[in-house]
Amino acid sequence: MTERRFPPSAWFTAFRGIAWRETLRFVQQRGRFLAALVRPLVWLFIFAAGFRAVLGLSITPPYQTYVLYEVYVTPGLVAMIQLFNGMQSSLSMVYDRETGAMRTLLVSPFPRWFLLGSKLMAGVIVSIIQAYAFLAIAWFWDIRPPAWGYVAVLPALVLSGLMLGALGLFLSSAIRQLENFAGVMNFVIFPMFFASSALYPLWRMRESSPLLHDICAANPFTYAVELIRFALYLQWNGQALAVVAGCLAVFFGAAVFMYDPAKGLWARRKERG
Repeated sequence: MTERRFPPSAWFTAFRGIAWRETLRFVQQRGRFLAALVRPLVWLFIFAAGFRAVLGLSITPPYQTYVLYEVYVTPGLVAMIQLFNGMQSSLSMVYDRETGAMRTLLVSPFPRWFLLGSKLMAGVIVSIIQAYAFLAIAWFWDIRPPAWGYVAVLPALVLSGLMLGALGLFLSSAIRQLENFAGVMNFVIFPMFFASSALYPLWRMRESSPLLHDICAANPFTYAVELIRFALYLQWNGQALAVVAGCLAVFFGAAVFMYDPAKGLWARRKERG
């Protein structure tokens, strides 16, 4: 079955409608914006200050000199904002599915990949606003990357946000009930965050535990952190870019498949019913 052809204005109108719905949800949930900032700010102002004297850092790329611990963890905390936002978007997907809003969206004549991609992009826009708000607060805490770094990091934020959001989108297809989401938060978000280079360099992981180093090196979140870190300091990390782009393709493709009523999870539910 071939896809229907629509004029460019129709595609734009559909995207604008989905993005506007996500924007309204974000505006109405002011606590979500504050909660997204509280977590990284606690790490920045309390934990990083406490660990500064304990966790010394040698010169580690992309830094050209020794840096304070709070400078090192800032890109990881930015990625943490995007990780939590991606999981928060998956929570809204589960809620929409329970209320029937998701079924209404997917019966649209537009391709499924476009509908899910539009919702994913809308969530990324929200996470980028939160990330820049955090970077603005960090600037007053004397964490000041190059001025052009705030511009150069934007593509990295878009790509990493899409990858983490696509992961949340895929997970939402497997969560049957809203109550099960808390378990996913505990078994996905926190292991991804702590078993990464967000808080410690990989070379330090290797010194303490080779197994932990290998786990961190296999964690896609590590490469999202490094992509943001290098871009923020005007440097290129081809490996991080390749891994993040590859994981984005895999996660989004899996999400589109799982949300297909004829192939994915919904098809199996109909068979059981």
